[in-house]
Amino acid sequence: MTVSDTRSDEDLRRWLLDTAEEHGAAVIQIDGTEDAAPFAFTVGTWRRCGVPEAVVIGLPPEVAQAVLNTYVARAGAGERFRPGELYDGFLEGCPVTFERVASQYYPEYFGHAFLVYRTGQFAAVQMVVSAPDGSWPWQEDAPGGFARWQPVLTDSGAPESWTPGVDGP
Repeated sequence: MTVSDTRSDEDLRRWLLDTAEEHGAAVIQIDGTEDAAPFAFTVGTWRRCGVPEAVVIGLPPEVAQAVLNTYVARAGAGERFRPGELYDGFLEGCPVTFERVASQYYPEYFGHAFLVYRTGQFAAVQMVVSAPDGSWPWQEDAPGGFARWQPVLTDSGAPESWTPGVDGP
């Protein structure tokens, strides 16, 4: 679903719950602007599977949908994802890692989730995708604009659950 949907909050809440019940989670797509990258996030994985909701930033909508569907399927099958570890099987040739999302970003990046989690009490992770050359947004040799197009949603704007190059990518 895209953010331009015109449903009432209660209708949207019902759709989120029904979709999560049927598919493990609903995926919400937010269009990008000149100043911000598009992003997509799950609603329902915390409630249904006990795993964090996930957001991915800077991917085309169909790719973001596929990546998040894979996350939901793998999490629903019992796989758990630890921040700072590398995971394959989401995007061919581009590993992903995870980072915990700072609560200050919840309203902006998980806004619709508040229809389901009214108190805002849910866990959330960001799926950080490497560039095709294997670089990460926090690395100096990353492609130009990569860090802007895929910001890391922590208090510092850099990985905080691990140390890059030491116990993470």
